[in-house]
Amino acid sequence: MNTGLPKIGHMRLPLRAAAFVALVCVAILAMSGWREWNSRGDELKAAEVDMANLARSLTQHAEDSFDLLDTSILGAISRLETDGTGAETLSTLRKIFVARTNGFRRIHGIAIADENGDRLTSTVETGKNIGGRGFFDHHRQSTSRDVFIGPPVQSYADGAWIMTVSRRFNHRDGSFAGVVYATVAANYFSEFYRQFDIGENSAITLLNAGGIVLARSRDNDTFIGRDTSNTPLFRNPSLQTSGGVYYFKSPLDGMQRLSFYKRSDRFPLVLLATVQQDEVLAPRRKAAAIRMLFVLGLVGLIAVIGFHLVRQLQRGQRMAAALVSKEANFRVLAENSSDMVTRIGLDERIQYVSPSSVRIVGWRPDQLVETPALAGVNLEDLPRVQQTVAALRRGDTDETRISYRTRHREKSEIWVESTLRVTRTENGEIDGVVAISRDMTEQKDLEGRLATLAIEDGLTGLANRRSFDARLEEEWARASRERTSLSVLMIDLDCFKAFNDEYGHPDGCRYPGGGSAAACGSRGKIWRGRIRHPAAQHRCCRLCADGRADSPRRPGGRHSSRTESPVQRGHRQSRRSDMQAGSRTLGGIRCAGRVGRPCALRREGWRPRPAGHVSRARDVLSGHIRGELRRT
Repeated sequence: MNTGLPKIGHMRLPLRAAAFVALVCVAILAMSGWREWNSRGDELKAAEVDMANLARSLTQHAEDSFDLLDTSILGAISRLETDGTGAETLSTLRKIFVARTNGFRRIHGIAIADENGDRLTSTVETGKNIGGRGFFDHHRQSTSRDVFIGPPVQSYADGAWIMTVSRRFNHRDGSFAGVVYATVAANYFSEFYRQFDIGENSAITLLNAGGIVLARSRDNDTFIGRDTSNTPLFRNPSLQTSGGVYYFKSPLDGMQRLSFYKRSDRFPLVLLATVQQDEVLAPRRKAAAIRMLFVLGLVGLIAVIGFHLVRQLQRGQRMAAALVSKEANFRVLAENSSDMVTRIGLDERIQYVSPSSVRIVGWRPDQLVETPALAGVNLEDLPRVQQTVAALRRGDTDETRISYRTRHREKSEIWVESTLRVTRTENGEIDGVVAISRDMTEQKDLEGRLATLAIEDGLTGLANRRSFDARLEEEWARASRERTSLSVLMIDLDCFKAFNDEYGHPDGCRYPGGGSAAACGSRGKIWRGRIRHPAAQHRCCRLCADGRADSPRRPGGRHSSRTESPVQRGHRQSRRSDMQAGSRTLGGIRCAGRVGRPCALRREGWRPRPAGHVSRARDVLSGHIRGELRRT
């Protein structure tokens, strides 16, 4: 039988399993976090692209708007320098200005001012001097004839915030003659920018090259004209490019924004399209939260399973250690036990045998494994052993004990006692038998000797009183059944019992004439050999009465006539007369006797006396015979 247990894992297996589970959980969280971070970057990247496209489009729109205003005043500059500032010229130009203003909603107004700042004509009915405006001072001080976009100012006519696009015109001698300017309302850009839904907190801002806010999609009236020249957009050299992504915290509302700036190639304008980062990431954040909850749930499930797995590993390791300890103990018991432990399968083949098989049957365990378990059983005992094994296989009994003879490798045959017990699987089915066997040969020999001692006389080797009683009953029954005669022969050994009574049994055994145990045994053999009838050879019995209790001993081991009472003396004399008796008839059965006088005793001065044990034996025999007669 293969009793090897599964090998125990490494002592650090639970720790390694816990580390593996933790590593898996961390890996899942790390991968999920990395994916969410990449997703966040992708969302921001997509927002950057959207903001870049929007900034380019709105920059083009601003350039077109200012280009339209510049075109409207450029023709008037040429005509004024050619025709002068007469009434007819101014009237004609006013009509053109009114038509242009009515045709383009983005044009707030067009006007002409002389070198003193007084308005010569205007589409807006106001006569207030503009000599204090920044764009007028610029043209008056600068000889450049390029277009100039001034900072936002409030209109004198309606108070609205406007932006000016102006050019200088000169007299014929090249001196400053005045300015022609067109205005566009800041609300036009603000309303146009609000049409783009880029977020609740997002904003589109139009600035000039100096950082002054010209228009804003949100809170235009609040932030218009604010100076932002101190921000990194205008101070950081890396941002002084034509366009790019710009992450900043807005100085206007304090929100963290993602922006794309675009500088105009034709006008000193900067368009900044910004979106709040939280708004860009808000949709992704909700989906990411759902995904992270799922991931956390999965990680938690893995952690719980891993925790139970580690606990099971620890429990299994403890159980395995306990099993190994138990196996070691059982192996020590099996391998060092004097009894042979055998595991027998349902096919009646040996699956395991302990090393004590060498001492019990003389075969090594490897020589017995996979061999038939009943191969060496004695043929006379084999049916009984097979019946016992069959009863165990049927489940009639779970445990039994049986003794039988089996073959030994070196000896001819030995007696073996086996205790058999069935083994069962977890579902209760019988899967084999465990046998514990021990060598009973010596015990069987002792039992035989005890049986022999129970029916034979230890001194002569003849059958004893118990055997005589049993034989007498058997022979009497046979004689009654077969209607034959029965003879009983009683032989007295020359009154040697009297010697024993006189001197004691130890002295009788030491007597050289034949009282020793060896001599008695040899005479028993002679008696059995002298009996010729085969059926009567085993019925030669020693039927003696112990007379030591009737004969008091004197000092030195001899009877003292001085201490002998008259009753004792008379009893001794009666025994002597009984010994001298010849042949007697007891209850119809012929009994023969002989009286002997040992010469050795006579030489010592001892006179033989009748053996009282003869009459006593006669009485016992007569009692047996009378009992048998009553039963029949």
